[in-house]
Amino acid sequence: MRFGPVPVAAAAGALLVHSVRQGGLVLKKGTVIGAAEMAALAAAGIAEVVVARLDPDDVTEDTAAAAVATAVAGPLVRVDAAFTGRANLFAEAAGLLVVDRAGIDSVNAVDPDITVATLPAFAPVVEGTMVATAKIIPFAVPGRACAAAVAAAEAAAPLVRVAPYRVRKVAVVSTLLPGLADKVIDKTLRVTAARLAPAGAAVVAERRVPHETAAVTRAVEDVLREGAELAIVFGASAIADRRDVIPAAVEAAGGRIERFGMPVDPGNLLMIAEVDGRPVLGAPGCARSPKENGFDWVLARLMCGLPVTDGDVAGMGVGGLLMEIVTRPQPREMPPAVPAETNAMTPPARRLAAVVLAAGRSTRMGGPNKLLAEIGGRPLVRIAVEAALASRARPVVVVTGHQHEAVAAALAGLPVRLVHNPDHAEGLSTSVRTGIAAVPDDAEGAVVCLGDMPQVGSGLIDRLIAAFDPEKGALIVIPTIAGQRGNPVVWSRRFFPELGRLTGDVGARNLIAAYQEAVAEVAADPAAATDVDTPEALAAVKATLEGG
Repeated sequence: MRFGPVPVAAAAGALLVHSVRQGGLVLKKGTVIGAAEMAALAAAGIAEVVVARLDPDDVTEDTAAAAVATAVAGPLVRVDAAFTGRANLFAEAAGLLVVDRAGIDSVNAVDPDITVATLPAFAPVVEGTMVATAKIIPFAVPGRACAAAVAAAEAAAPLVRVAPYRVRKVAVVSTLLPGLADKVIDKTLRVTAARLAPAGAAVVAERRVPHETAAVTRAVEDVLREGAELAIVFGASAIADRRDVIPAAVEAAGGRIERFGMPVDPGNLLMIAEVDGRPVLGAPGCARSPKENGFDWVLARLMCGLPVTDGDVAGMGVGGLLMEIVTRPQPREMPPAVPAETNAMTPPARRLAAVVLAAGRSTRMGGPNKLLAEIGGRPLVRIAVEAALASRARPVVVVTGHQHEAVAAALAGLPVRLVHNPDHAEGLSTSVRTGIAAVPDDAEGAVVCLGDMPQVGSGLIDRLIAAFDPEKGALIVIPTIAGQRGNPVVWSRRFFPELGRLTGDVGARNLIAAYQEAVAEVAADPAAATDVDTPEALAAVKATLEGG
């Protein structure tokens, strides 16, 4: 192809390289210059234009783009008509995009003027998703280059194809240990159902069994016998070794472990296995969360009937760090200096603030502000705040809102920091945001207490603080009573940005559910589950504390 400026009088039959806009004249790039165009250019006072002329062996950009795109496209991929040197490829079904990287590289190595770009390999797609594009850079390329690119694509065909979702019936087996609440398993099922929905699949069988090899073996055999095409096992305790309960159960069922452990974080503790020719996944703890993790990568491939081998998983490390792992300190964080007089074997004391929420309107009390109700001669809110002050937490921040002046008066003389929440009527989340924002920068976290729980004492608060251990992954600490979670809750500073984005009147329950792997539980007495919301509850607590 010849390229360069020529007088308008010598431009007949050439392609216009740059669009021309002058006066009322508009000629688009790529226009074939004929007699009419030459006359219009001359009338506009343009004496010279940049043009391209094809050599006899040249292939035009649209023809070349269409040829390359057609050679690249595999099953369930369609090619649109080429335009301005580009031919786009689209998915014809929902599934995963399968790309032969080496093949695409070989096409792109033929000539810099011939290019093919795709979505990442194994990207989820739906019908109509653009999955690739073939673009010819100049107006034409030599025929030999076009032929070489097509040959390279055909030699490795198919280079780009869609693997449609095939698995429709999925079973979930959950193992049980003391302290694992039913609501955790219920949420796991909801999250799993949402993961399966784009593939048109559903949970068709579910089992909840003891965390024992024999029980898991029977459950896996049962759900496969009932027709499940894939089984997922959620352990009450994470798989720690190929000889642990869940892998042992798979082998006892006559199955084979393909891989345990993957270089994707979160998702390290994933097990891939098969029983009777059907895949069985031992889910890592992060799979209980809807956030993307290594489990998603493997599950999606298996849902499309694609094999996931030991080598496939070993190759997932580059790009496998999906997010900051909340249960592990960031590399840039340095441990606090230990004073010389401190025994090196003694863990450093944690500095945690207390945030007492005392802004509510007491709507369920039918009128009076429950926080001002007296028990044993002290306002309920003062009892809660004095318990925080008697604990190791420092400083103590109290969030006020409804009748804030009266609440402040009830706390007169106490060494606390009062912060007012003018948006308290919009829900509990606004008070959490206000309190967290007031925690000093040097605090490692905060224990969030409710002002209407007078039976929570300093002892419980201190036990929660003692259980807070970032180095061991205990970043959220929650009291439990017979498997039910209560209050107060200790939060690592790492979660402060997300606490600051809470909305509505549900507090931080959803955030806790999203970070199950960071939760530590502390057994507590029923006081940790008792808040004063109604006149009846107030009377019961008052009778207990006053001995009436």
